[in-house]
Amino acid sequence: MKWLDILDESRLPEGVREVVEVEGAPILLIRYQGQIYAVAARCPHLGASLKNGRITDDGFLVCPRHRSAFSLQTGEVAEWSPWPPGVGRVLGALRREHALPVYPVRTENGRVRIGI
Repeated sequence: MKWLDILDESRLPEGVREVVEVEGAPILLIRYQGQIYAVAARCPHLGASLKNGRITDDGFLVCPRHRSAFSLQTGEVAEWSPWPPGVGRVLGALRREHALPVYPVRTENGRVRIGI
């Protein structure tokens, strides 16, 4: 695994989200409950930005556009486009269910690093 130096940890206080470009891919960094997570910045459903997605109390990131929900820790799908009723199922059927890519994160000497 290659560890890439991304940004200074002070730029990511609790609740802040930052999209960074890593080798051509947008990655969303989120500090949630003291831990930093790195996930693909776009929903694998239809490519909507996840930057403003809601985080549930149990650590799932919810797409603000289609309401698909993904674990911040594993990327596993909790919900796949569950709404709006009727339309959500149609949209969900357009693309097969895909987990959200997640990346390992570590901090060293005040710097955030992502493993790829």
